[in-house]
Amino acid sequence: MKGQYELAMGSIAGREHTRLGRNNQDALSVLSCDRFTIAVVCDGCGSGRHSEVGAKIGARLVVETLSNTLQDKAIADLREPQFWQSIHQKILIQLQAFIKAMGGDWQQTLNDYFLFTIIGVLITPENTSIFSLGDGVILLNNCLTKLEFSGNAPPYISYGLKYLWEDRECPQEFQFQIHQSCETKEINTLLIGTDGVGDLIDFGDRTLPGKSEKVGDIAQFWQDDSYFKNPDKVRRKLFLMNREVHHPGKPKEVGLLPDDTTFIVLRKI
Repeated sequence: MKGQYELAMGSIAGREHTRLGRNNQDALSVLSCDRFTIAVVCDGCGSGRHSEVGAKIGARLVVETLSNTLQDKAIADLREPQFWQSIHQKILIQLQAFIKAMGGDWQQTLNDYFLFTIIGVLITPENTSIFSLGDGVILLNNCLTKLEFSGNAPPYISYGLKYLWEDRECPQEFQFQIHQSCETKEINTLLIGTDGVGDLIDFGDRTLPGKSEKVGDIAQFWQDDSYFKNPDKVRRKLFLMNREVHHPGKPKEVGLLPDDTTFIVLRKI
């Protein structure tokens, strides 16, 4: 899919995580070749001691599992549930191997390291599938979908490990949900992001800390060419939104984004 779509991406730790001295628990991974493009963002559970580890492993694992599956055979019909069930099962088996190799109580290791959400897209020349397991944000052709769960308690793919260990079928709520399955030619712009992107969208009329300019509409990230020409431009914009600015004799200005914020945006060339 190289030459048909261009991508831009960025990630930054949320204001509250920075205040508490915690790492950015979001992660992203992208792979693009002539036959397909895969992009994934993951958000580690805030209560996990080392959720950033699972998020980073998870983002890479989802991309590589999809890639290896598509390299092994002709591109399957992405609309078939069996394809996504197979991908889900392969990822669970690999997560299980990670947890076993780390030793200790498996449930504690899972809770400490491997609770993370997933939002991703798989683009082939004919078909595109946008998938998720957990919360986050999807903007397809500027049409917004917010994936939210009551009590801010999204399902995590690793919850399916209990059923794998017991050799039982995993409930649908812990499997991939397909939010859009369409012909690739219908995709003009697409943004997938962690739930922190919701604040980024809401704060478009706010002023950047220490500056007079506005944050701007979310559409800037697929309309402005500079985000695609400079691979660090998205992160720099997120940094300007979330920096802390001190003024002599005045209250400090704090960052606008309370939660870790990560997204990947693509547009048709």
